[in-house]
Amino acid sequence: MDSHVRRLPAPYLERSKAMEPNRFGDITAFVSAVKTGSFTAAATTLGLTRSAVGKSVARLEARLGARLLNRTTRKLSPTDEGLVVYERWSQILEDLEEVDATMAQRRGKPTGTLRLTAPLSFGQRHILPVLNAYVKKWPDIQADVWFTDRFVDLIEEGIDVAVRIGGIKDDSRILSRTIGGQQFVTCASPDYLAQKGVPSNPADLRDHETLFFLSGQRPMSWRFQEEGRVEFFEGPGRVNIDSSEALREAALSGFGLIHLPTYITGSDLKRGDLVEVLERYRPPSDPIRLIYPSRRHLSPRTRAFIDELVQLWKSGVPWEGSM
Repeated sequence: MDSHVRRLPAPYLERSKAMEPNRFGDITAFVSAVKTGSFTAAATTLGLTRSAVGKSVARLEARLGARLLNRTTRKLSPTDEGLVVYERWSQILEDLEEVDATMAQRRGKPTGTLRLTAPLSFGQRHILPVLNAYVKKWPDIQADVWFTDRFVDLIEEGIDVAVRIGGIKDDSRILSRTIGGQQFVTCASPDYLAQKGVPSNPADLRDHETLFFLSGQRPMSWRFQEEGRVEFFEGPGRVNIDSSEALREAALSGFGLIHLPTYITGSDLKRGDLVEVLERYRPPSDPIRLIYPSRRHLSPRTRAFIDELVQLWKSGVPWEGSM
């Protein structure tokens, strides 16, 4: 029987070998390792073990006969050959994602995993309800969510959509959509104000107990505005805390004055549990935006999430007691 078996030409065999079943998995692992700078971070992103990512890269290097990564104890970096294939393979993977997105759009429903990030308190209070409605409407969707106050690079970390408050960097790779504004107010409990008095201008704050939010181990300045001039109060704070929720609780307990957005304190202000001071010195509001990578076609899962948020907030962004 062997004499009747037709042998495939060598070039065909080489092409077949190149398209082994795990080839795209290996490429995905390599691209993720370059983006994140480590096998461990790539493994976390892909839901694999560090060893699996390392073996994928080793298989690619053996197949190509070239070292693709410089490995140190601290970080990975691509070699010259690695940089060449990284650029090509990144584009191939993006094209494949686009095909998936196009087909999902044709099917009329989003699929896959939405990767989302938002500031900690804002995300917990106002993005979770949107996410809850979103995943209930689309049962084939999964979501990976990061509620964090650290800066997240959408492109480097493969995020589909993020909520950003304040200014954003000019980046041609990123699109943005303003969804509302963040209004800071200065406030304290009625008991505290009864004991310490009510400040009439920002300079009076030096005679008060002030509680500051810690960002990156540094207290955030309080911003005020009068007749078009912006003024800052730098403290020092009597208490500095790296949690806006804890600051709110401290103010409710009578510790002192806080300077936080109304999406955190709005309900307390409406009930009278906190009282705003220095209202005439309120700073301008900061824009709150949705940002997402500017691919040629927005993925159905990202578009569906944005549509869900806009629909739920069509009567206004749900600040807790929009002031």
